[in-house]
Amino acid sequence: MTTTPPEPPAPSSLAMARPTGILFVCLGNICRSPAAEGVFLHLIGLQGLEDAFTVDSAGTGDWHVGRSADARMRSAASRRGIDLPSRARQISTADLSRFDHVLTMDRQNLKAVRGLAVQGEATAQIGPLTRYCRRYSIEEVPDPYYGGEEGFDRVLDLLEDACGGLLETLRADRAS
Repeated sequence: MTTTPPEPPAPSSLAMARPTGILFVCLGNICRSPAAEGVFLHLIGLQGLEDAFTVDSAGTGDWHVGRSADARMRSAASRRGIDLPSRARQISTADLSRFDHVLTMDRQNLKAVRGLAVQGEATAQIGPLTRYCRRYSIEEVPDPYYGGEEGFDRVLDLLEDACGGLLETLRADRAS
């Protein structure tokens, strides 16, 4: 007797649509934005949604281009099972039409990204990542670079909250 194998589950409507582009932006692209990228990649990986998103990070400054994320941030993320694979790069005007959402960590970087948008044909929605926080009521993700180890864990707590809210919002938007 032969049995036919079960059919694979139908892909979700989220995965069938064009991937949504997400770009996280901070100052040097070695602490907050690569951590946000890693957290978001981790979350979509847990839900099997890797094909539904294109995720990257960048900095408004250029002084760390080509470097890995800060070792302290990589260590804090690793303790949570989160990989930070990116290399620092500077945001370009092309990013503002290549990505659907450009999400910044603080007011300074939001202003810088909006300043770039004036120079080019921006189609991305530009705004602060913290607008997606569910548990924390904050306006900015603080830069942990000059602080102690606890600052990196605090940033990851905020990013996990904001990235979780972002993913929920994007899933709801695509489902409707």
